[in-house]
Amino acid sequence: MAVMGQAAAMGQWTREELQRAHDNYVAVAQEAGRTGDWRPWAELFTPDATYVEHHYGTFNGREAIHDWISKTMAEWPNSEMTMFPHDWCVCDEERGWWVCQIENRFKDPGDGNVYEAYNITVLKYGGDGQFASEEDAYNPANFAPVVKAWIAAKRAAEAAS
Repeated sequence: MAVMGQAAAMGQWTREELQRAHDNYVAVAQEAGRTGDWRPWAELFTPDATYVEHHYGTFNGREAIHDWISKTMAEWPNSEMTMFPHDWCVCDEERGWWVCQIENRFKDPGDGNVYEAYNITVLKYGGDGQFASEEDAYNPANFAPVVKAWIAAKRAAEAAS
């Protein structure tokens, strides 16, 4: 925050670069969710990146991030979450950070309803289109009811077919 009479601090990267990196992150995550191939998503992180996922732990390095996300997203019920739309994001241009609310959306179980729960993500940019870290914070109390409702809807749709 600038103090009256002082110029605002300039960040290391331009807003345009930060925006391109974030837009690419969103697009690559959507494609990874669709295809189940998480390698391109992991490549969005610097080789020495840190990923903090409160439920699963801390992962150091792009390869550890890739190994974790590939394994985790292949397991049920995570494998049923295939879309990750961003509800809102704030860019801290001075730090090169994005803070976003991201929905973890399940496939349509057959009833046409949307089943999703959000997390808050902090992405710290590392330059050259890559992120140096990500931290995701979830409220398990929000996720459990969504998972239960999705399972019930899926069972009902399967029973009706």
